[in-house]
Amino acid sequence: MTENVVHLHKATDPPPADAVTTLTVVPETPPAPAVPLWVRSGRAVKSAVTHETTRAAGRAVVRHSLYTLNGGRIVACRAWDGRTGSRYERMIRAAEAAGNLEAAEEWEERLQRFRAARHHRRMDLLHSPVDAAKGVAVGAGMSVGALVALGVVMAISTGHVSDVLTPLDATIEFIALLIRIVQVVWGPALTLAPFLGLLALWSVGRKQHAAPAWALPANVRTGEGEPITPSIVVKALRDLGVPTLARAIKEMGDAGASMLSPIKIAGCGVEVDVTLPSGVSTDEVQKRRKKLAENLTRHEHEVFITLPEAARTVRLWIADSGALDEPIGPSPLATDETLTADYAKGKAPWGQDLRGDAATLSLYQRHLLITGLSNQGKTAALRSLALWLALDRSVEFRIADLKGAGDWAMYDGLATVLIQGPTDDHVIDATEMLEGGVSEMERRLQAPPGTVFPPLILLVDEAQVAFMCPLVDADKRPYGGSKATSRYFMAARKIHNQGRAVNVLLWQGTQDPTDQNLPKLVREGAHTRASLALGTESQARMALGDKAVDGGAAPNLLRPGLDKGTVVVASDGIAIPTGQASITVRTHYISTDDATEIAERAKRLRDGVTTLTVVDRGEERDPLADILTVFGDTHRLLTQDVLKRLDALNSEAYGGWTPGDLRRVLEGTGAEPYKSDGRMVVARERLTRALANRDNDGSASAS
Repeated sequence: MTENVVHLHKATDPPPADAVTTLTVVPETPPAPAVPLWVRSGRAVKSAVTHETTRAAGRAVVRHSLYTLNGGRIVACRAWDGRTGSRYERMIRAAEAAGNLEAAEEWEERLQRFRAARHHRRMDLLHSPVDAAKGVAVGAGMSVGALVALGVVMAISTGHVSDVLTPLDATIEFIALLIRIVQVVWGPALTLAPFLGLLALWSVGRKQHAAPAWALPANVRTGEGEPITPSIVVKALRDLGVPTLARAIKEMGDAGASMLSPIKIAGCGVEVDVTLPSGVSTDEVQKRRKKLAENLTRHEHEVFITLPEAARTVRLWIADSGALDEPIGPSPLATDETLTADYAKGKAPWGQDLRGDAATLSLYQRHLLITGLSNQGKTAALRSLALWLALDRSVEFRIADLKGAGDWAMYDGLATVLIQGPTDDHVIDATEMLEGGVSEMERRLQAPPGTVFPPLILLVDEAQVAFMCPLVDADKRPYGGSKATSRYFMAARKIHNQGRAVNVLLWQGTQDPTDQNLPKLVREGAHTRASLALGTESQARMALGDKAVDGGAAPNLLRPGLDKGTVVVASDGIAIPTGQASITVRTHYISTDDATEIAERAKRLRDGVTTLTVVDRGEERDPLADILTVFGDTHRLLTQDVLKRLDALNSEAYGGWTPGDLRRVLEGTGAEPYKSDGRMVVARERLTRALANRDNDGSASAS
C-alpha cells in the first residue's frame, strides 16, 4: 500500500531541518448503494397489506359484500321453500336418517296436504281474472250509483240541480290528485328501490352471519354452536389432554377418522361412537367431560358420555347449542282428556329423552325411588307418575306427604289414606300406613293360588323425614333409623321383599340421599331408581347404584336450578339404549292446577273414595259404624272393597278380616252381603237403617 507523506509546518516558526511528520491517510469507505425504488415500494405495499387496519378493512368489505350476496341466496331459498315442497322433503330425509319413521310419515302427509292446497290455488287462478273483472264492474257501478244518490240528496237539500254531480266531481278530483302524487313520487321511488332492496338483502345476511368465519367480527367469530363434524370431534379428542390418545391420532393415516362411527342426528343433537385406540381407557375420556365439551364449543351439560356394549368405545351425545334450555312442552295428561291408564300393560308418559323421543315408564310391579336436591322438581316428577296411574280405576293409593305443603291435596277423595304434614305425629301415621300395607300384603300372600289382586300403591314423599324421626313407641321400638328394630325401616323392607308379587308397591321420594336418611337396603330394594340434580358423585352412587354411575350416569353434573325436572333413570321399565345402564329424561311439568284437574278426572272413574287423614289406633272399635264410615258417599261396595277400606282405616283391628268376618258382623242386622251381578256386595242404605234400628246396648256392633 502506498503511503502518502505530508510535511506539516507551523505557521509561526519554521520547522527544524530534521523534523518530519508522517501522516497515514486511509481512503474513505464508499457510500452504500441506494435501495431501488421498486424494492421500497414493494415493502410499503407489503406493510400496508399486512397491517391490521388494512386486514380489518378488507374483512369488512368481504363481509358486507357477502352479507348482501348470501342474503339474496337466503331470501331466494325461503321463497323457493314457500312455493315448493322442498322444506318437507328435507324434513322427511332427516327423519329417515334418524330412523324416526313415524316423523317421516307425518312429514309425508304434510307434503301431500301442501301439494293439494297448491293445486287448488292454481286452479282458482284460472277463474280469478273473470271474477276480478266482474267485481270491479259491480263495485264501480255501485260506487257511481252511491255518489249520484248522494248528489240527489244534496240537490234536494240545497235546491240547486247542479249539486247532483258535486260528489262525483269531488271523487274525480281526488283521484286526479292521487295520480299527480304518484307521478311525482314514482321517479325517486324507482331510483331508490334497488338500493332499498340491496339494504334488505344485506340485513338478512347480517342477521344470519352469512359470511366466512374469518370475515366475521371478533365478537361472533367464536364457533359457539357450530355444527359437529368428524374433524371437530377428532380435534376435540386430540386436545383432551390424554397423551396416548393424542399420539395415536397423529400416527393414524386418516388423522383419526377411523375412530368415529357415522354422526347421526339424535333429537336436539347428534350422536357418535368413538372407538378408542389401544392404551386409552374409557374412564380417561369420561373424567374429562368438561374439557371435551369446551373443545366441542359446548357447555358441560350439553355433552353426555355413555358406554355402549362395544369394548373400548364411548358414545358421545352432543346437544345443539342452547337446545336443552328450551321447554319440552306439556304432558299428554294435561292436553288429552281422553287418556286412560293401564297398570299392567301401559306406560306412563313421563317426558322426553335427549333424542327428543317420548320417554314412557312401566310401573307394573316395580318399587320406585326418586331422589334429588331440594326444589329440583322431585315431587312434580313423582306426582306425574301417580296422576297417570290414578286414571286406572283399579289402583288404590295410600299417600303420606311428610312435607305437608299441599302438593298432594288433590288426592283427597282419590286416595284411601292421605297424610299431610312434617311432624312426628305424621311420621307415626305414615309408619302405621306402611305397616297396614304389610298386613294387606301378608293377607294376599296367604290367598289361594291364582288370586288376582288390584294394585296398592304406598307412596311416601320426603321419606327422609321418616328415617330421621327420633321417636320410640311404647315398646321402645324406634320409628326411624335403619336398625332391625326400626318400624318404618322394617315395614319398607318387608314390602320390598315380597310386595311386588301381590301388587303391593312402595314409592318413595327423598332428598340428598345418605346412609342416614336413606339406608342402603331400602334404596337397593327399588326396581326403578331415578335422580334429579345431586351435589356429589357419592350421592349419585347412593341414588342410582354403582353400575349406573360407572356406566356414565351423572346426576351430580346436572345444574341445580337450571335442570329442574331432568332425571337420570336406571330401570328396566324404560327403554334404555343398548349397552347403557341409565337414561336421562326431561320430565313434563304438571302444575298444581293441572294436577287437580287430572285428579278430578280420575275421581269420576271411581264410585267415590273415603279418604282418611289420620290412621286410627288403640281405641275401642264399632265395626258396624266403621263399615258405614268407609262407604263415604258410595251407595254400594263389593265386600272385597269394604275389607280393603277397613284395613286402611285401622289395620290393627281389621287387617286380618276375611269375608266370613264381615258376614258375621253384619248377620242379623238386615245389612247382610248379597249378590249383585254375580258378586257379593254391601248396601249403604241397609247399613244406615241397621245402625238406626239397633238396640241401645250396642249388641249389633259387638265384634
